[in-house]
Amino acid sequence: MTELTQGTAWKTLKAHTEGLAHMRTLFESDTQRFDHMSTSACGLFLDYSKNRADKETMSLLFSVAEDAQLESKIKAMFNGEMINTTEKRAVLHTALRAKPEQEIMLNGVNIVQEVQETQQQMELFVDAVSSGNWKGYTGKKITDIVSIGIGGSFLGPKIVSQALRPYWSKQLNCHFVANVDASSIVEKLKPLNAETTLFIMSSKSFGTQETLTNTLSAKDWFIEQGGSQADVAKHFVAVTSNVAKATEFGIDADNIFPMWDWVGGRYSLWSAIGLPIALLIGMDNFRALLSGANEMDQHFANTPLSENMPVIMGLFSLLYGNFHDAQSHVVLTYDHYLRGLPAYFQQLDMESNGKSVTLDGTEVDHSTGPVIWGGEGTNGQHAYHQLLHQGTALIPADFIMPLQSHNPLGEHHVQLASNCFGQTQALMQGRSYEEALKELADSKLAADEKSVIAKHKVMQGNKPSNTILMDKLTPQTLGALIALYEHRTFVQGAIWQINSFDQWGVELGKTLGNDVLDRLSAENDATELDCSSNGLINMFRQKKI
Repeated sequence: MTELTQGTAWKTLKAHTEGLAHMRTLFESDTQRFDHMSTSACGLFLDYSKNRADKETMSLLFSVAEDAQLESKIKAMFNGEMINTTEKRAVLHTALRAKPEQEIMLNGVNIVQEVQETQQQMELFVDAVSSGNWKGYTGKKITDIVSIGIGGSFLGPKIVSQALRPYWSKQLNCHFVANVDASSIVEKLKPLNAETTLFIMSSKSFGTQETLTNTLSAKDWFIEQGGSQADVAKHFVAVTSNVAKATEFGIDADNIFPMWDWVGGRYSLWSAIGLPIALLIGMDNFRALLSGANEMDQHFANTPLSENMPVIMGLFSLLYGNFHDAQSHVVLTYDHYLRGLPAYFQQLDMESNGKSVTLDGTEVDHSTGPVIWGGEGTNGQHAYHQLLHQGTALIPADFIMPLQSHNPLGEHHVQLASNCFGQTQALMQGRSYEEALKELADSKLAADEKSVIAKHKVMQGNKPSNTILMDKLTPQTLGALIALYEHRTFVQGAIWQINSFDQWGVELGKTLGNDVLDRLSAENDATELDCSSNGLINMFRQKKI
C-alpha cells in the first residue's frame, strides 16, 4: 500500500464519491452552480460545473492535494530543484518563457540569461530568412522549411504551427518530418526545390535514429538535386547539444542552437525547438506565445489551490481515474486550427504519467495516467460521441472553443458553438426512459414497440466534462492553454508521487529497436530472440528488396 491511498482524505473522498447525487440533481438543487464552479485566468475561462462534484467533493480533493504537499512540490519545480530524480535533473521548461528580468539560478548560473541569448540568436536567424537576406546556394530566397525531429521535437512545433495558421508569414511554408518510414520524407520532398529549401534538424544528441536517418536522406536529396557538401551550411541548421557532430555534418557553428538537459522533449517547443514556429509566425508572435505560457506559470505558482486552474483540472482527472475507474480522457477541440491538440496532449500526459512505481520505487496501488485521445468537433459527434453518451465506460471530456472565429462566415460559428454547448449539456443530463417514451408519444408505433425503442434512446447522463473558452485563438491564449495542460499533468504526477519527467519506456523501445536493426542486417537467424521475433525478422529478410 502507498502512503497516498492510506491517507484520511483519500479514504474519505472514496466513501463520499460512492453516494454523490446525479449531476442533473446537483444542478437542480443549486441554480448558482455555474457561477461558483467556473474560473478565469490568463485569457482562458474554465467551466467545471459539469463534473461529479459538490462543495464537499471539492474540499476533499483539495485536502488530498494538501496531504500530497502539492504546493511545496510546485515551488520545488519553479526553484530548479532536482525533481527528476531518476535522471538527476531539474525541470525548468518554465524558464524558457520567463521574462528577461526574472532570475532563475541553476548551479550558480542565471539560466534566464542563457535563454534570452538563444532567443536573440533565433531572432537574427528568423529575420535573415524572413527578409530574404538568407540565400540558398544559387542565390534564391528560402520558400520552404523542412523540420526534422521526433517526439516533442516534432509534435510541439507541428501542432503549434498548425494552430497558429492565421499568423503565418506569406513568404514561408513549413513541412514536418518525424516518421522513419521513407514514404513520409519522400512525399514531403517531392514538390520542393532544393535551391529554396531550408532544413532544421532537431536532436539533442544529433544521433536520434529516426531524426538522423531522415536528415541524412534529406542531405542526399539535396546533393542529388544539385547542391554540394559546401552548400550544406546554407540549407541545414540544427538544434542540438552535440556541436561537434553537427559541424562534421556540414552545419555552420553559428547556425547551431542549444538544448539543455533541464528541458524534456515534450516540454521543449518554447526553446529553439520552436524555431519552425518562430519562422512561420515571426518572433513577436513567438514571444507572445511565450508570454501566454508565462502568465499561466505565474498563475499556477502563486494562486491558492482552490482557485488554481491547472490544479482544479488535475484533481478532476485524478478523481475519475482513481475513484470512478475512468481509463481514458477525451479532448474535443471546437476549432479547426486546434485539431492537432489532442495528439499533443496525448504525448504530454501519457509519456509523463504512464508510470507504475512511485519516486522511491514502490509499486503504485492506484491507476496513473489515463489514455488521452480526441479529435475535432463537430466531426466526432457523428462517430465516437455515441460511445461517450451510451457506452458503458466513463470517459471524462474537455471541450475547447474560441468564442470568436478567425474566419467568420454566415452561421458557421454559431452552429459550432451550439454543438459544443449542446454536447456538454447532453452528457451531463442524459435522457431518462420516461423522457424517451414521452418523445415517442405521437409516433405511430405500437405501445410495446415504443417501450423497446425508448429503452434504446435512454442515456444515463452524469458524464463529466470541462469547457475551456477563450475570446479568440491567439499566440498568447494558445501559450496559456498549452501551459495549463503541462501543469495539469504535473499536478497529477505530484499527487501520485511519480516522476513525470523521465520516460524509460521510450528508452527500452529504442534499445530493443537498435538490437533488432542489427539482426535484420545480420547473415544468421535471430535465434537468440523469442520465436515470434525471430520469425518476423526472418520473414522481413526474405522479402527485403
